[in-house]
Amino acid sequence: MIRKATIKDIKMIHALLSDYGDKGVLLSRPLSELYDHVRDFFVFEIPGTRDVGGCGALQFCWEDLAEIRSLAVKKEYQDQNIGTCLIEAAIDEARTYGIKKLFTLTYRPGFFKKFDFNVIDRAELPLKIWSDCISCVKFPDCDETAMMLSLNGHC
Repeated sequence: MIRKATIKDIKMIHALLSDYGDKGVLLSRPLSELYDHVRDFFVFEIPGTRDVGGCGALQFCWEDLAEIRSLAVKKEYQDQNIGTCLIEAAIDEARTYGIKKLFTLTYRPGFFKKFDFNVIDRAELPLKIWSDCISCVKFPDCDETAMMLSLNGHC
């Protein structure tokens, strides 16, 4: 089941993101930052438990721009369309708020292409976006792919 995250989910989200961060395939986030952004997160609740098997966040950046970030699914739940459901929940919420463009920075551009995200030059993103990048271990040599989705039919 996909649902909005709660405070009780944060330690499980942190553990999941830290695991992927240790592998270098996702930017892990400090626990305190996750508490600050709990309302941004959706989680996949493992059936019959209150445990988190996957997560993703929609972070608003500007009046018409938001980012999909921190998308991760536990290995044992991959290939079950959970990532797809998390992305669809984020896109639906973005539309509810009148967001016109969604972007992501990813190591999996093929996955996001399934949702009509297009590769863009990172320079097209507003400077405000790069504040998180300064604390990244890969800064300034980012090797993620920037992608954008237009929610009004034009990119």
